[in-house]
Amino acid sequence: MSKYGDEMSRAKTASKARVGNSSNVDLPSARPFLTGGNLKTVLCFLLAAVTMLLYIPVAGHAFVGFDDDDYVTGNSHIQGGLRWSTVRWAFTSTDAANWHPLTWLSHALDYQFFGLSPAGHHLDSVLIHVLNAVLLFLLLAWVTKRVGPSLLVASLFAVHPINVESVAWVAERKNVLSALFFLLAIGAYVWYAQKPAWRRYLLVAALFAMGLMAKPMVITLPFVLLLLDYWPLERMRLDETENGEPANSAPRLAFWRLVVEKVPLLFLSALSALITVKAQRSGMAVRSLQQFPLALRIENAVVAYGLYLWKMLWPARLAPLYPHPGNALPVWQVAVSALILAGVTCIVMVFRRKRYLPVGWFLFLGTLVPVLGLVQVGNAAMADRYAYIPLIGIFVMTVWGLDDLADAERVRMVWRLVPGLCVLAALGLTTSRQLSYWENAYTLWTRTLAVTDRNPFAQYAMGAALVDPDLAKTANLTASVDTEQKRLDQARQHYQEAVDIFQEQSQHNAGAYLPYLVVTLSDLASLDVSRNRPDDARRHYGEAVSIYRQLAQQDPDLYLYRLATTLNSLGKADGAQNRMDEARQHFEEALEIYRQLALRNPDIYLPNLATTMSYLGITDGSQNRTDEARQRFEGALEIYRQLALQNPDEHMEDLATTLNYLGVIDQNQNRVEEARAHLEEASDIFRKLAKSDSRFASDAAKVEASLEELENKAPSR
Repeated sequence: MSKYGDEMSRAKTASKARVGNSSNVDLPSARPFLTGGNLKTVLCFLLAAVTMLLYIPVAGHAFVGFDDDDYVTGNSHIQGGLRWSTVRWAFTSTDAANWHPLTWLSHALDYQFFGLSPAGHHLDSVLIHVLNAVLLFLLLAWVTKRVGPSLLVASLFAVHPINVESVAWVAERKNVLSALFFLLAIGAYVWYAQKPAWRRYLLVAALFAMGLMAKPMVITLPFVLLLLDYWPLERMRLDETENGEPANSAPRLAFWRLVVEKVPLLFLSALSALITVKAQRSGMAVRSLQQFPLALRIENAVVAYGLYLWKMLWPARLAPLYPHPGNALPVWQVAVSALILAGVTCIVMVFRRKRYLPVGWFLFLGTLVPVLGLVQVGNAAMADRYAYIPLIGIFVMTVWGLDDLADAERVRMVWRLVPGLCVLAALGLTTSRQLSYWENAYTLWTRTLAVTDRNPFAQYAMGAALVDPDLAKTANLTASVDTEQKRLDQARQHYQEAVDIFQEQSQHNAGAYLPYLVVTLSDLASLDVSRNRPDDARRHYGEAVSIYRQLAQQDPDLYLYRLATTLNSLGKADGAQNRMDEARQHFEEALEIYRQLALRNPDIYLPNLATTMSYLGITDGSQNRTDEARQRFEGALEIYRQLALQNPDEHMEDLATTLNYLGVIDQNQNRVEEARAHLEEASDIFRKLAKSDSRFASDAAKVEASLEELENKAPSR
């Protein structure tokens, strides 16, 4: 392309000379509008417009519930909006097994403007993706001076279906946001490389730190910068005899000096790695070597590399969750993937004079390392979202290689444009279809179950989606689930299928799958309660309690609370079948656990302690054990008074309810004055609550009826 540019320049010079010889008047030279900066500006607008148009349907999509509740819809901190308490929480929280304060703040900012309307949240993710595509184009064009290939790489990045997950899933805001800072940091580094100065370097470090605070996957940036030093910046002096400066004006340095230059950035990477591992361990997301042995992890990593390449070439059967195959990986898949990796590596090293080949390839290999499962987090084998940055390397080596081949073969521009446009059009159509699967939870998990085999996580997620009462409002349901009864029956079938698969997997790998099995059993039991299947509910809660006992012995800090919660649920199921002795036994065991937990962390566990005391009071009262019931309610009342002073919005209803229960016990024991005092206080609270929430009016009326009954009986006593 530079050859053609030189020829055009010489032609223009000759033309001007001829004009000068034929006239004494200096005429202004005619310059095409679409050149240089103007051309790049137009191409940026075109790229942004096409990408925005492709993704605009997400404005009509719902939240899908798949981590969206952790990040937005069920997160009380995010729903506090962008205020100081939210900022403080964002920088100290390891919720969702991650430390990513900028991601939390971006969600809080969205909530500040859009509340729980999903359109705004979705469109902000799209806008960031659009900005990433434009930045990628500008960066490549800046450092390589090749506008055409740069535009094609950015277009592939913008429209490839594998990136739909990162853009259409609100909970993956962290992916597009971290990529934004990743690209900005690279831009700052190019600026620094042209004229090294500590202020410029500080900007690189600051942008890198912001990327890490959005998602730690960008931890590999220092190594990516070393690759860029090799190409296209050409800062790397490969031998001591190499002299001169590269075309981009970045001074050449020895390899070791370039490594030393990255030490501060490597320190940030190490710090982020430590924080991330700690956060993921606190969320019990990291799997042990007993659960997933090292050899198994390496095999899965090799196959994952091959699958990412295949999904880039043939982006079909994409899903938000690919379960880890465990030890069921076919040997042929490992062998084929290993041969592909070795073969491509050999090719790029043989043709390493085309520097973009090794740079693109090792960028792909290197940026995937943090998410290959060598440190196994969760139970996924791979994820489409992990390819968001890595595939840029494959796009670069492919596009640059084809462009150089076309130059060598003197291929006309039209025969370069047509195939490229056809590929982009095909990818765009596939992306449009893939986007439609993310419309809501029902469409997402229907598609996932269709394209994955024996996927208990998808079975569970589909069950949870069908249980959601808001699903019918946001989804065009098929005839098989168009009524509440059909939905809940289908949900139960999906939960049961998940239980069956998890039980089978737990026999081979209990540590990895028992936690998922017990959660599914608990949710299935809750559904059984709502479907008036008390025997099934008690059986499933009982199975869950047995598993939680086992897990609590291994990790009491994580599972004791869940054991106590499930014991309470089992106790309520016992009570529904009038099994009061068994109910009391389960409530008392839960009470003892909550007492232990409340001693260590009263702010978190005192409400659970008071709730369990109330359950025991109701159980005792139903068996006419009024003295024991009174003691339970008095204990609960003392705690709720304390909690209501600290947080009246959350605990005033609990206080009023407990006062009402205690008033009834007083009334049954002919303690008229105590009954009147407790019932009057409960009535006052319910009336105050009813002023802002009408549903409390009926509670106030019931308490006032009890007071009236008490007054009518009082004279006869």
